[in-house]
Amino acid sequence: MNGCFLELRNLVSKHPNLVMVKLDAVNPASIEESARRVEEQLDSSGLNLVINNAGIFSEVSLAKVDSEEMLDAYKTNVVGPMLVGQAFLPLLKKAAQGSSQKGLSCSKAAIINISSVLGSIERVPETFFKPVISYRCSKAALNMLTRCQALSYAEDGILCAAVHPGWVQTDMGTQEADLPVDESVRGILAMLPALSEKHSGSLWSWAGKTIPW
Repeated sequence: MNGCFLELRNLVSKHPNLVMVKLDAVNPASIEESARRVEEQLDSSGLNLVINNAGIFSEVSLAKVDSEEMLDAYKTNVVGPMLVGQAFLPLLKKAAQGSSQKGLSCSKAAIINISSVLGSIERVPETFFKPVISYRCSKAALNMLTRCQALSYAEDGILCAAVHPGWVQTDMGTQEADLPVDESVRGILAMLPALSEKHSGSLWSWAGKTIPW
């Protein structure tokens, strides 16, 4: 068992209201099964919030990247969030339909895709000191998916936004990163309740600042 899984198990043991559900973001059957498991747990009520956080990262340059590397990044970082959104859409719709709130919000129904400033095409000149080609291309595609989800699901009352968590001190970000995990998480948790229809279809930083496409 890896450390993250053990930490989750420990949290679940301390908080009976938490339920772990297995989901493999590159396995459509696993995604569908996880949606069924979540529906069983909700007991006929809807689901308010889906956060797509699964992602892979590779330090690969344009000279070295190959088709397998690119496809792997797209499967996890783009196709996975797309399929998760599709699978959980009925539960999100149910939550939106059962809500008395007007407009869009994360407490009503929302999909939040964890993206990256490295997916911002406008910001490439200032971030290209880390080429990471497959990662930044897949995150740019995830940003486009977010925009399309926002336009497609707005009529169902579902907010869709992308969030850049910062360069975080995780296994992916490494300890060289400048942002502790708890600071990033606190920022995101403070930002999510403030999101509304004017934020849907946009990319935001963990500190609540808009990031250009």
